Amino acid sequence: MVTETDVQNAVVELLRKTVVRLPADVKSALKAAAEIETEEVPRMQLKAIMDNIALAEEGNTPMCQDTGVTIFYITLPRNCEVDVEKGIVDGVRLATKEVPLRPNAVQPLTRKNPGDNVGERMPFINCKVGDKEYIEITVMTKGAGSENMSQLGMLTPSQGVPGIKEFVLSTVLRAGGNPCPPMVLGIGIGGSSDICMKLAKEALLRPLNERHKDSEIAALETELLEALNMLDIGPMGLGGRTTVLGLNIEYAYCHTASLPVAVNVQCWAARRGTVRIHPDGKLQFPTHEEG
Repeated sequence: MVTETDVQNAVVELLRKTVVRLPADVKSALKAAAEIETEEVPRMQLKAIMDNIALAEEGNTPMCQDTGVTIFYITLPRNCEVDVEKGIVDGVRLATKEVPLRPNAVQPLTRKNPGDNVGERMPFINCKVGDKEYIEITVMTKGAGSENMSQLGMLTPSQGVPGIKEFVLSTVLRAGGNPCPPMVLGIGIGGSSDICMKLAKEALLRPLNERHKDSEIAALETELLEALNMLDIGPMGLGGRTTVLGLNIEYAYCHTASLPVAVNVQCWAARRGTVRIHPDGKLQFPTHEEG
């Protein structure tokens, strides 16, 4: 039987893998960007990024000093009896000390830092019940440099798809080199203001090489990605052919009188990881199976 301690230990290992090693799809996108780049300066920037990734893996240390705040998405089996949320919180505390993670979580008004990345609603945990027998925990470690560039737009229905495109374009132009491009974009369309922002962040969980199952949404993903990579912002904002490594959209039905659009910006260090805790205690890391 899985215990809270099992969850805690799994979360520590999950966070260690997540902040040290990028998922294969992100590394592949960075490699592809380097292969098509023709200008010297962006090629140098991409080489520095790839060298940084290799050094992090070699030294088993976080690839960026901003190890972010921890946002979890958990799926529980219907008969789950273990307190998974407590295990996650304890795991974040332990990982902050052992990995280590920089203590980034502070009280928003006083800015008091508890030093362990744990506080009111942090780590933030999204929970649902599934039909699998294992506990699945996905984490996104989100740094502030990219998060601060995220935007919500409450468009009118009359602005339609052209308005969505314009909003995404203006968000990326405004971000420029601030989020350490080449960036990854999660876009939410529809719902309400809060639902839309949540969709945008959830879109970042999908692998960069997987298009949306809705063909119309998939076509918009491809069109936006191609257009944004013509902006010449490039790696670290110094110009180049790749400004955006990947772009995913998630949507929800919305009120007939509204058209919410959200863009959640992620840096090249698109750190996300998943662990599955099976009933016998066995751990599986599908996002980091290569090591």
